Amino acid sequence: MLEQLAAVILPVVIIAAIGYAWSRFSRPFDNALVTQLVSMIGSPCLVASSLTSLHVQPESLGLMALATILVFSGMFVLGFLVLKVMGLPMHSYLPAVVFSNAGNMGLPLALFAFGDSGLALAVVYFAFSATLQFTAGMSIAAGTTSVKHLVRMPVLYAVGASFLFIVTGVQVPTFIANTLEILGGLTIPLMLLALGVSLASLRIRSLPRNLFLSLVRMIGGFALSFLVSWALDLPPMARGVLLIQASMPVAVFNYLFAQYYNRRPEDVAAMVIISTLLSFGTLPFLIYYVLSAAQ
Repeated sequence: MLEQLAAVILPVVIIAAIGYAWSRFSRPFDNALVTQLVSMIGSPCLVASSLTSLHVQPESLGLMALATILVFSGMFVLGFLVLKVMGLPMHSYLPAVVFSNAGNMGLPLALFAFGDSGLALAVVYFAFSATLQFTAGMSIAAGTTSVKHLVRMPVLYAVGASFLFIVTGVQVPTFIANTLEILGGLTIPLMLLALGVSLASLRIRSLPRNLFLSLVRMIGGFALSFLVSWALDLPPMARGVLLIQASMPVAVFNYLFAQYYNRRPEDVAAMVIISTLLSFGTLPFLIYYVLSAAQ
């Protein structure tokens, strides 16, 4: 079991540490370019490649999608109530409480824990997370709602096209499948490197409050995913993937949006780094739990 834990956790930590060291040694790293590559090319290709190349039943994907929607609905309600009681502005803190790092950390953890089949389920969660973050999350931070962000998201078209192939049973042409696999393979290492680079530039402030909100994000996500997986009677692998994705720390994109719209970016940055540091301590227990439950 220790060997299994190391195989799942250490690659994530090592690659993020390389990104952190790269930044600390003042090596060039164009975060904006990497973000665009991952958002516009890497993530859609990863989603399409994972969903179309694996033998996962459409019913399993649909059940995972339902579980994901329920978890996000619960997180929105939980975050709203907590912030209302604390008297904190929704536009600054709600996205950080709701959206986990399902891409940078969740995808590789699901891959290393459950293999390609686990990755296929994880990209369902990631696809919903990315869609909601770039629509509802961005709208909350901006204080306005815009449909143009939704129609400009390549991951939506990747999901739609993938489900069309899955439902009809049509095989993706080999040259397209190979292209998607190569481009999708860029995503996870670039995400982990970008995570490490981002952590090197962030600072911690208002520790008690931001520590509490970080715990709400991680513990709340775990509790809700546990309840949803129990209520839907998810299979062990789907339950494990849902628990991993929902228990991840605050997504780095929350900081980027907070900075762009000037929504207390220092506090959101603190939540990112606090929750990420906490996750390195909780990951062994989380992965041990999901692997034990799946056996």
